[in-house]
Amino acid sequence: MYYKSTRDSKLQVNSATAIAQGISTDGGLFVPSEIPQISMDELQALADMSYAERANVVFGKFLTDFTAEEIAYCTSNAYNAKSFDTENIAEITGAFGDAHILELWHGPTCAFKDMALQILPYLLTTSLKKNGEDKKVVILVATSGDTGKAALEGFKGVPGTEIMVFYPQDGVSSMQKRQMRTQEGANVKVCALEGNFDDCQNGVKKIFTDAAVKEKLAAGGKMFSSANSINWGRLAPQIVYYVSSYAEMAKKGYINFGDTLNVVVPTGNFGNILAAYYAKLMGVPLGKLICASNINKVLTDFIDTGVYNRNRDFYATCSPSMDILISSNLERLLYLLTDGDDAQIREWFGALSAEGTYEVSDSVKAKLQADFVGGFCDDADTKKTIHDFKEKYGYTCDTHTAVAVKVYLDYIAKTGDTTKTLIASTASPYKFSASVLEAIEGAQTTEDEYEMVSRLAELSGLAIPQSLAELKDKEVRFSDVINKDDMEGYVLRQLGIAE
Repeated sequence: MYYKSTRDSKLQVNSATAIAQGISTDGGLFVPSEIPQISMDELQALADMSYAERANVVFGKFLTDFTAEEIAYCTSNAYNAKSFDTENIAEITGAFGDAHILELWHGPTCAFKDMALQILPYLLTTSLKKNGEDKKVVILVATSGDTGKAALEGFKGVPGTEIMVFYPQDGVSSMQKRQMRTQEGANVKVCALEGNFDDCQNGVKKIFTDAAVKEKLAAGGKMFSSANSINWGRLAPQIVYYVSSYAEMAKKGYINFGDTLNVVVPTGNFGNILAAYYAKLMGVPLGKLICASNINKVLTDFIDTGVYNRNRDFYATCSPSMDILISSNLERLLYLLTDGDDAQIREWFGALSAEGTYEVSDSVKAKLQADFVGGFCDDADTKKTIHDFKEKYGYTCDTHTAVAVKVYLDYIAKTGDTTKTLIASTASPYKFSASVLEAIEGAQTTEDEYEMVSRLAELSGLAIPQSLAELKDKEVRFSDVINKDDMEGYVLRQLGIAE
């Protein structure tokens, strides 16, 4: 199995190189040269396996240059009771009508990013060893809230690595900010940016593809890699939980093997729902992939019209991890939908960079709409959904999961589709206590962060995650705030490299 660049199909590398580099030298994203298949017999066999064992099967199909022993080393170290507070790793709830909720937030940072970022350090260090690479790896991360903390936690103390995270100063929740600013580890750095997530993401990509910067880094015995979902090592673990969840749903009797299962995903950067699409292409019987957005609905508009346009107002919402106008992983989807037309990808994403917009062909739009449905809701509907869902079912959603629930309910009202559905729940409600409490109680609170956490525990009946409870007494280590134009200089200064 080789990996091609979305912007130059002739460029091919093995999976170890794709993971180590993070992004292609031409600015494209690595995609597998073919889609491995999983049979119904294999899916049925997964039902009797642990989550780590299921991951071994999926990774074995995508990471063919890894030995079975190397893959098992990675999965057994990542997916265990030491890292996750549940034996199942990913929990699936009972029924809410025709829907079940897939809880992806039982890891150390209480967000779905842990599902990939607990294993990425093992995949990365194994990849470097396989390639005979002896440079120190500098991980650059742009975050809208959850990726940053999950990456910091995954890479803290990992030999041969340094990690630097950039987040929008006013674009994350207070709990997310505290998680990052108190991060432990001698090899970690955290910095706020005056701007939004797209500014962080664009800055990181620019640094990655700057030949002069890479030369300076190499002269200092270092190299860049990424922990964002532009790295295939981030996306592949997300495919695992959709494959695993189908087998688990059948094991629990919620569906029969062979039944179609719809999936709803709250997403901004398009990686989480793209992973479901890859699972579908592998042969998992997934039906409609319902893409749920907040009021920054660039993806909803794109699915509806075929026009991607980031030239619009940007809104800071109560679901900040989705406050994104440039969805990086859409490039991988469009590469698939154009049958690997790298020239077309270069044209569209060149236009996005230069003009902020592009329009796909009618044939690509038809393929897109055959599998994907878009929907969105604003903050008022998000909070109303949290309130109503708790009143009706006694279940407390975070602000991102609530977006998915609302979009799902709108989809059902519009289509009458009674297909069994899995709703991806991407974060613990404790990460957004202020908004969740306001939704439940109907008024803003003046309590501090930890009074809100205690209050939410009373109302929800959910145990407070230990990792969040411990933050109260942790020292703030990082308080840097920079202008977006100073990212490159900041990185070089922090690494002790002359600008």
